[in-house]
This record gives sequence, C-alpha cells and structure tokens, in this order.
Amino acid sequence: QVQLVESGGGLVQPGGSLRLSCAASGSFFSINGMGWYRRAPGKQRELVASITSGGSTTYADSVKGRFTISRDNAKNTVYLEMSSLKFEDTAVYYCNAGVRVRLSTTVLPYWGQGTQVTVSS
Repeated sequence: QVQLVESGGGLVQPGGSLRLSCAASGSFFSINGMGWYRRAPGKQRELVASITSGGSTTYADSVKGRFTISRDNAKNTVYLEMSSLKFEDTAVYYCNAGVRVRLSTTVLPYWGQGTQVTVSS
C-alpha cells in the first residue's frame, strides 16, 4: 500500500512563507513525477507545480517566481517552498505522485490527504 503524507500547512500572513512536505511510504518500485495541486473554496482543483524524477519543473503562472518545488529521491519526498504568499493562495494543497508499484505494473496516481494553507491578516 502506497501512502502520501503531507505536512507543513497552516496560517500565515500575506507576504509570509511556508514549506510543505509530502513523503511517500509503503512498498513500491519507483516514483515518477510528483506534484502539488490545490483547491480553493468554490474553485476546481488546479496544478500548482510539478517535478519529474529527473528534476524538471513546471509551475502555474500564478505562482511563478514565488513557489519552488523540489524533491529528495532518496527520501521519496517532494517539497513546496511558498513565499510572498497572497490571500488567493488560500486552499487545501494536495500532493500527487505517479507510482509504479512493481516493475511489471503501470504508473498510477496517488494522492495525499491534503493540508490547509490559509493566508490571512
């Protein structure tokens, strides 16, 4: 069973910073791409940032220059450094990973349970 466990959410003032972490655990062969999504109140879930196993990154236009995604393959962990936070960054943030459970299986998406980020003064 593969589990993704997020941590690091919380309440922060506008202009502040937070660091989210997501660690994958369980039995699996490999992890491909990893990413962070978010769902703000009343809105659909959107991709915030993603990173391939080789370290290539993509970002939503709304977070470019403010957020940085990184990963530690040895720890099966992905991070999201968020700075210059804005009110509109308030959302539940979800970790996602493409996991190959066994060499013979396809890559399947797994999700974390979500962590709340609230930007408020």
